[in-house]
Amino acid sequence: MNYSPQKERADYSANASSDRLLDLSVPADCAGLRLDQALARMLPEHSRSRLAAWVREGRVLIESAAADPKRKVWGGERVTVAQVPPREETAQQAEEIPLDILHEDDAILVINKPAGLVVHPGSGNWQGTMLNALLHHAPQLAHIPRAGIVHRLDKDTSGLLVVARTLEAQTDLVRQLQARTVKRHYLALVHGRVARDGTVDAPIGRHPVQRTKMAVVPGGRMARTHYHVLERFAHATLLECALETGRTHQIRVHMADIGHPLVGDPAYGPRRPGAALLAGFPRQALHAWRLALLHPARREEMGWEAPLPDDFAQLLEALREEER
Repeated sequence: MNYSPQKERADYSANASSDRLLDLSVPADCAGLRLDQALARMLPEHSRSRLAAWVREGRVLIESAAADPKRKVWGGERVTVAQVPPREETAQQAEEIPLDILHEDDAILVINKPAGLVVHPGSGNWQGTMLNALLHHAPQLAHIPRAGIVHRLDKDTSGLLVVARTLEAQTDLVRQLQARTVKRHYLALVHGRVARDGTVDAPIGRHPVQRTKMAVVPGGRMARTHYHVLERFAHATLLECALETGRTHQIRVHMADIGHPLVGDPAYGPRRPGAALLAGFPRQALHAWRLALLHPARREEMGWEAPLPDDFAQLLEALREEER
């Protein structure tokens, strides 16, 4: 196979300025193959599904004409491919997304994340994340792993996150998290009436069957959640939950495990009949309310509180109205 990258050609496609063009010559050992089969041999670093998508999008030309993936090639044909970088390669780009910043200094940022905002790019969410917003707000974060993010919240969980602005601050905050000296308190509305305060001490690992979920499993990582009853309603209880560990979906998994799943939780909280207000809430009712830590540069204790977002506050008020 002979190929050489060529400069971008404005007449190739509307998106040529962002593509990487390759000019290829079909090798003789591909003679008799369909174009899609030949492309798979010529560009083994790309999956067949990706190559097929490029053909459908008109990003592959054969002899300067639109390509038919089933057309046979005989060797020597000129094929032009406008490569598109995998989404994961372009995920860490700055985007102008507003951030609710409660505190900012040379070492850290404290952000009140809204529900619906993904923290870090990943499968299905390569753009429009908090990481993209951080890179726009503070471009120097591009030089820090994960743009300074040291812990996460689920997409539909709101509330407080700390972000490091320097490598030294990031290292220090990670160590504080490992030492469990970062204090994180959440407000959680759960199904049912919780009788008393308590602690869930149960290991969490990947669900043995549903691999996108977590579960309490033997051999999982140690996880401990303390909960305190703040307010009871007819069909629900408002809890303050304090994390001693920080496992994925920890509060959601632990509350479901004791029979009180979070209201609105699509993964761990099947909607229960008899409580229309609860059934109509569109996300898990979980808010990272308080955050406290030792400032990585000043070495002084600092803490913040984030008010409940409107949807959560309105749900609580509606439940209180029902009780009157």
